[in-house]
Amino acid sequence: MNDIQNRLKEIQIEDFIWIIYLGIIALSFYSNYLEKDYFINNSIDSKYKYRSIIILIFSILVIVYAYFLYDSYQSVKSLKDSDTDKTKLLTYLSFYASLLIFISGLIFLYIAINDENLNIELAFNWNFTLFNTNLCTIYKILCYT
Repeated sequence: MNDIQNRLKEIQIEDFIWIIYLGIIALSFYSNYLEKDYFINNSIDSKYKYRSIIILIFSILVIVYAYFLYDSYQSVKSLKDSDTDKTKLLTYLSFYASLLIFISGLIFLYIAINDENLNIELAFNWNFTLFNTNLCTIYKILCYT
């Protein structure tokens, strides 16, 4: 029964993260509007708002990725000798994928903070990272249910 309660708690946390993702999507639409305004009208105010929102988005994503990394690490720690080789392999692969996603989030946050002239396009990159994070979540649902 404890395993079921733990899994239900994880699902509740994941539901909350989905709500966070919806907020990030809304912020992304607004930041795209600001970015267009900056490039079309040379609005310095839009540039600063855009950069602030992008930094906020990546800061939030790094926190979410840190949670997934921690969760994956807990899965590795909870492996038992009796677990199948396939379960062990997939659990370690999930951990490594979460680690790489976390590292990519840190790199994108660094770029967002330091790219003062908006030379680097990050929108596609964070969407790709978000997609990969969702794949890790789907993997966990399929393997642990």
